[in-house]
Amino acid sequence: MLSCLSPDGMQTLHENPDRMKAVNSEVESLGAMVVVQYALLRACDFIAVQEAPDMENMARVSVELEMRGTADGETLAAIPVNDFISALKKCHFIRE
Repeated sequence: MLSCLSPDGMQTLHENPDRMKAVNSEVESLGAMVVVQYALLRACDFIAVQEAPDMENMARVSVELEMRGTADGETLAAIPVNDFISALKKCHFIRE
C-alpha cells in the first residue's frame, strides 16, 4: 500500500510520530498484518507491505484508512514471483 499524507495527516505525524505505530496496530485489528513499512522520499510518503487473508479484507483495510481523510492510498495486489511463473506456465495461448 502506497500512502500519501494529506496536510492534516502530515500535521498529525509531525505532532505525534508514534501515530504510525498506532495505525499499524489498527491495521492488524482490521485483519491484516503490516510485514514491513518504509518512509519514502518521493511523491508518496510511505509504502507498507501488508498481508491479509483475502482481497476483500485488504479492500476493507484500505477503505477504512482512506475514510479518515489523513492520507490517500493506493493498494497494489501482489503475488510471489514463483506463483506468478507457475500461473503463466498453466496458461494456454491460442496460436494461429
